[in-house]
Parts: sequence; structure tokens; C-alpha cells
Amino acid sequence: MKRYPRDMTGYGDRPPAADWPDGARIAVQIVLNYEEGGENCRLHGDDASEAFLSEITGAAPWPGQRHWNMESIYEYGARAGFWRLHGLLKSLPVTVFGVATALARAPEPVLAMKAAGWEIACHGLKWIEHKDLEEAEERAMIAEAIRLHGEVVGDPPRGFYVGRCSMNSVRLAAETRQFDYVADSYADDLPYWLQVDGHNQLVVPYTLDVNDMRFAIMAGFSAGDQFETYLRDSFDTLLAEGEAGSPKMLSIGLHCRLAGRPGRFAALRRAIDHMASHEGVWFATRLEIAEHWRRHHPPVTENRPSEMDCEAFVAAFGGIFEDSPWVAESAHALELGPTHDTAIGVHAALVRVFRSAGAARRLDVLKAHPDLAGRLARARRLTPESTREQASAGLDALSDAEFAEFAELNGAYTARFGFPFIIAVRDHDKASILATFRRRLGNAPDAELDEACRQVERIAEFRLRDILPR
Repeated sequence: MKRYPRDMTGYGDRPPAADWPDGARIAVQIVLNYEEGGENCRLHGDDASEAFLSEITGAAPWPGQRHWNMESIYEYGARAGFWRLHGLLKSLPVTVFGVATALARAPEPVLAMKAAGWEIACHGLKWIEHKDLEEAEERAMIAEAIRLHGEVVGDPPRGFYVGRCSMNSVRLAAETRQFDYVADSYADDLPYWLQVDGHNQLVVPYTLDVNDMRFAIMAGFSAGDQFETYLRDSFDTLLAEGEAGSPKMLSIGLHCRLAGRPGRFAALRRAIDHMASHEGVWFATRLEIAEHWRRHHPPVTENRPSEMDCEAFVAAFGGIFEDSPWVAESAHALELGPTHDTAIGVHAALVRVFRSAGAARRLDVLKAHPDLAGRLARARRLTPESTREQASAGLDALSDAEFAEFAELNGAYTARFGFPFIIAVRDHDKASILATFRRRLGNAPDAELDEACRQVERIAEFRLRDILPR
């Protein structure tokens, strides 16, 4: 059974109402990454020097050697950059992504973070790549990061972000049941729930675009005003969406050794002033956002179509295409995943099967549909779905004259095309059904076959929306 684990739908065009406190139209979340002293370094037992996110263009690891220039760039973040940023941000809610070994080497910054009331989240044990770690090794590192964090900070971490993560990192973090949220995602502008081995883990997505790291990569910012413009444009766009009724979250990523430099700092200060000058802005820590989301949008336990076995899937959806369970059976064998766990997703899978079936099988589906307001309807022998649909347009309460008219039209249509007249009655009322009936009697056979198939798909869509979200 093929399954595709990535969710390519998310909230789609119906994001939930964030309900930020006091009716705020945007949540602004500032992250200060504290990594200095936790980076790759021979002094830390690593095989080579650091090569990531520094002022050195094209930096490469130095195997077996310390790198004086790289170390001093990171030291700037701890010695000067942190304090400059702390002075600007100490009156705002901030989340620190703190590398545990870096925090252990930073008693004064940690004291200042706590005095400011900042949230200190776990940023892993060391600021290194996790992609090549064995699962057991990474699990042990996460456990040690939690232990050391609690020892240094005084409280266990409630948020988690590796950054340089592996495909196992989020799962292993969720496995600990330690974290109110994980942030190793860039997939949305709002928090969302992720099922990990049967556990509902809240994800509060982070950002790599509204992030000063772009000063340290080739396709990034070279001047402070570029960063300021991007910060302001991101804020203004999301604020406008919030004022239009769809509030979101703006994540801002900062690094002591990058945004803490004077030229970049000036741009950041101007951007923060711009944000603070607006009404309806909620500055919050990630933990505050996570707690709010848990209260207002708790996880919903639901039977996910992509996780059903074939028998359950057919039992649930075998009647969506009238009396044609083979459509659901074949759809279950497709590459389903989280993006198919909605009415739209299941419909997409079912219609793929219907459209690719041979002409004879599609015709069988058409023939399985009952006549509109026909004898089966009067005898109350329709499927429950068809009964509800025909009743929605008043076809269960026809006068004798109306019944006679439908009977005449049904006979003429079936004689001409060889299958019953099919229409998604929920798109119509009784008068428009009759008008469409008469008009379609004049269609060429091939054109009417195509139209009937489109109507079958539309009926299936309505039926799925009755039993699944979206």
C-alpha cells in the first residue's frame, strides 16, 4: 500500500481563526538563536571547525584543526552581539533557541535572558548537523540536551528546535513527550498539529526567510536596509491579512553574531519600531503561542482515510459513486497521504479511478444511478444518499402532474442515451432541474456522456463533504 507522508494541503484556503488575545491581527514572534560556544570546534570534541552562518564567504570545515577566525566570529556573538540585542529586546517577549552546551558556557547571558522573562527553548545539545547521526545517537543527544538545559537554566525546556535536523529529529523530540511544541518546520504561517506515532505534537513553524541568516548565505541580504524592507513587508502583508479576517503569525529569526553587528542592528531596530507603532499586534513567545493554540485549537481525533485499511475505506466510501464500491477499492491502492484526509482529497483519489476506468465501467456507474423522481423514489427504494439528495430539491413531494412530467422526460432521456439522467440536484431547485433536463435532451450523445460523468463527480463531492472536513 503506497502512502505519501507529506501533507501538501495544510489549512488550504480555510485557515482556522487564530483568535489571538485582545483581538490582535498578528502575532509577532522573535527568536534569538544562542549558538555561540556550541558550534563545531575541536575544543568541543568535533572532528573539524564550524563552516555555517558566519561572515566568511565560502567557509569550509578545517578537519582536525581549530579555525581562529571562525571561533572569533562566534565569540563576537556572545561578547558583544548578544548584549546589543538584549538591550533592544529585553522589554519584549522573546524566545531563545539555546544550544545546551552554548548555554552552559554563558552564565551571564543566561542570567540576563531569565531576568528579561524570555522563554529559553532547547536548540539541541550542540550546533551541529544531525543528518548523519544514527537514530540511537540522536535520541541520546536529545536526552542529554534536555538534562543539561534543565541543569543550566533551572527549568526543563518546553520548546524544541534543532535547525540542522535529520529526518528523525521531530519524531524523536515528540517521542520524549517533553515539549509543548517543536519548531523544526517552515510549512505554515500558523501552528498545526502533527501526529507522530500516535501522539499529537504541536508544531509552531519557524522561518528561514525572515531571518538574519540571509546575511551569511550567497542568496541573501548584503545591506541592512534589505533586511529592514523584508521585515516590514512581511509584517505589513500578514497584518493586512489579519485585518481582513485571517490573523497569522510572523516569526523573526535572529543570531547574536549576525543581527548583533551594528549595521544590521540599526535595520532591525527600525523594523521593530515600525511593528510596535501599529495597533492589534501581539508580541509573544513561542510558548505563549503554543499555549494559546492548545486552548483554542486542541487536536482533533479523527479517522484518517489515508490510514484506513482497504475494508474500512470501502465501507466508508464505497457508496460515494452510486453502487460502485470498486471505485473506492481501487482508490485505496493509490498513493494516499495526509493531503487525502479531507473531502477534497478523497474526492481527488476517487475521481482519478473513475476517469481512468474503461468506458464500460464508467457506463455501469451511470446506469447504477436511479431515475430522478422515478418509481424507485416513490417506492422509497433509493440508497440513503440518493434519498437525501432528491429530497433536498423537493423531488420527494411532487404533484401527480410533476411526477408524470418527470416520468416522460426520464423515458425520453433513457431511450436517447441509454442511461438515466444524472444531475447534482444540490446545485439546483426543482425548476432549474426541469429546465436542465429539457435542455440536455438535445445534447449529442458523446457530449451528454461527458456531462453525465461530470455530474457523477459533482454528486460524489457533495456526498464526501457530508462526512469529511473541507
